[in-house]
Amino acid sequence: MTSYVVLLRGVNVGGRTRVSMAALRKTCASIGCVDVATYIQSGNVVLRSALGADVLRDRLASAIDEQLGVQPAVMVRTAGEMADVIRHNPFTDADTATLHVGFLGGAPSADAAERATAIGTPPEKLALIGAEIYLHLPNGLGRSKLAAAVINPKLMGATVTVRNWRTVTKLVEMSA
Repeated sequence: MTSYVVLLRGVNVGGRTRVSMAALRKTCASIGCVDVATYIQSGNVVLRSALGADVLRDRLASAIDEQLGVQPAVMVRTAGEMADVIRHNPFTDADTATLHVGFLGGAPSADAAERATAIGTPPEKLALIGAEIYLHLPNGLGRSKLAAAVINPKLMGATVTVRNWRTVTKLVEMSA
């Protein structure tokens, strides 16, 4: 069994995509996942599964659609990959309250990576490492032009869901 972190994009943001975390845990269990736990109300799940990451993603997406009636993008990372997110943080001197990580549905193309890293919105900073986008947003996420640009699937060539540093570290702790 592998420990995974599952990140859903867009659940419980507005009225149409309401998902009860109890129902989400039950849905994960229905496809054979064990030790299922959720963190806050925004579609963060820690679980163990015998399935590979891609199969788990696809089965969860189908089960969530069938059982809960919503179709969020589903990102899956192993516990080790999540621990690597913390280890690879390029903004170690930044206040962690200003750090966010964008999790991509797949590694971006070289062209997409070049477009993303070319965006200049000082004092905001971006670093793209693998399938994660590290964002240092001193003025917050809500009005960030940089964050708005990089979560655009047209720019990145993949769906992106963003979590603040506190959530990332909690999910790593839960999945360890």
